[in-house]
Amino acid sequence: MSKVAHYLQQHVIGEVLTTPDIRRYFSTDGSVLASLPSVVMYPHNENDVRKTARFTWQLAERGRVIPITARGMGTDQSGAAIGTGIIMVFPAHMNKILELDGKTGLVTVEPGLNYGKLQQTLHTHGRFLPPYPSSLEYSTIGGAISNNSGGEKTIKYGKTRDFVKKLRVVLANGEVIETRRLSKRELDKKLGLTTLEGEIYRSLDTLIEENSQLIKNFRLGVSKNSAGFDIFDVKHKDGSFDLSPLIIGSQGTLGIVTEAVLSTSPHNPDTTVIAALFDDIQVAEQVILELRKLPESPSAIEMVDEALLNFVDQQNPHQLKGVFTKPFPRIVLLIEFDNLNARLQSKMVKKATKILKNNQVVYKVESEDLAKEKLWKIRNSSAILYSHSDGGAKPLPIIEDGIVPVEKFSEFLAGIYLLFEKYKLVPSVWGHAGDANLHVQPILDLSLVGDRQKIFKLMEEYSELVIGLGGSTSGEHGDGRLRAPYLKKLYGDEIYAIFQKIKLIFDPYNTMNPGVKVNVSIDEIKPLLRQEFTINHAQHLPHN
Repeated sequence: MSKVAHYLQQHVIGEVLTTPDIRRYFSTDGSVLASLPSVVMYPHNENDVRKTARFTWQLAERGRVIPITARGMGTDQSGAAIGTGIIMVFPAHMNKILELDGKTGLVTVEPGLNYGKLQQTLHTHGRFLPPYPSSLEYSTIGGAISNNSGGEKTIKYGKTRDFVKKLRVVLANGEVIETRRLSKRELDKKLGLTTLEGEIYRSLDTLIEENSQLIKNFRLGVSKNSAGFDIFDVKHKDGSFDLSPLIIGSQGTLGIVTEAVLSTSPHNPDTTVIAALFDDIQVAEQVILELRKLPESPSAIEMVDEALLNFVDQQNPHQLKGVFTKPFPRIVLLIEFDNLNARLQSKMVKKATKILKNNQVVYKVESEDLAKEKLWKIRNSSAILYSHSDGGAKPLPIIEDGIVPVEKFSEFLAGIYLLFEKYKLVPSVWGHAGDANLHVQPILDLSLVGDRQKIFKLMEEYSELVIGLGGSTSGEHGDGRLRAPYLKKLYGDEIYAIFQKIKLIFDPYNTMNPGVKVNVSIDEIKPLLRQEFTINHAQHLPHN
């Protein structure tokens, strides 16, 4: 065991490990990249996190930088949950619901809590956390906050950032702070602190004031965005100030979340689902735009394309049995309404079906549980892709999170198809059509030099497509290492320079998950590309 590990084990309660198999396991996450850590630790409480951060800060002051990477279940597809230093794994011990207020719906949680378990608990109280990702059954709340995650319900309810009320965060030097929206008077007190927290508030306030017009005028025309740092929502017109928008979506590069207070919404399992079948992409776009204008938004507008349905049919013909017959439509939209008021829900369904009729679209409406489950099997069929293997060729999460303005939906989809046609790849597209946030994973073999080269060409051209349409390269999964090189092109030099300053303000010694979000080049990530791609979501945790 290294001297660093020995020191940590003497000063923290949680386990500290350096065995080769443990380090090897944590060298990968859900991305195509790999990086071998030197130490793996399972923090037992916030004090363990604080002591570790303080220790690495003191080492950095003397010129030795040991990075800290916070990690949940490692489902991150952008390469943000791996690192060369200390991997801090939260699900082992810091995995609890600390408080649930039945009246307000506020819930206080630790970062290692399984998202699915939280959702089950909330359901028993008639509530839920709407911006859940598709990986909720094996991902953590900390990971969702880290990536500003969204999902099928984001179109109506918003993303993770909209539900975070308060955070406890360990800063790079080990200080523990609480972030929430502060009044101008409360901000003035923070500005007077002689701590790192005070320095952060002063520096950020100055940075925002010096760039106020640039920050005020810059907005991507998309409904959700996890790219870069959200400096745009820190200071409001009334002078109020909140560091939370910066921490949420920062992927552990500014600090480490140890506790979160989240709001929740009333949950209604009695939903209505409409499956709409399209043979024209532009008609699908028109319907989506009209659905978004309804007085009450659908709770989901999801899609799968013909290529994915054909792929599923080839791999597992029983998956779609009794749902659709061949030939499959070009696009299937699943439109859900979950209004608590049954009459209002019925009214919205009628309005939606009127839109479909006016556009001469074939559809079916279901409100019975079993029938709805059959329809949702269509959207969930994308999971078959993850288990597919043709020799060494597997679906790779390299260009899977682009989002564009909704009115560019058909142009985006057409651009994806052209890109795949150029590289002689079969596209399968699915995702959140209501937000024009589409997922696509090319099937490639990491052991082949030609395919490895193709990866970076695809990433480059895909980012150009998304940015050219006024979109964001990361709708809900974060930049990590994979998408970080395209941030400057996405935001421009001036905003990117602000992002670099934010990182420096919070993390002057670059100990907080370096190589993620900013200051990342393609040449730096190329050596991290794996030789083969496997996903292992097994819970590699210490025995209690």
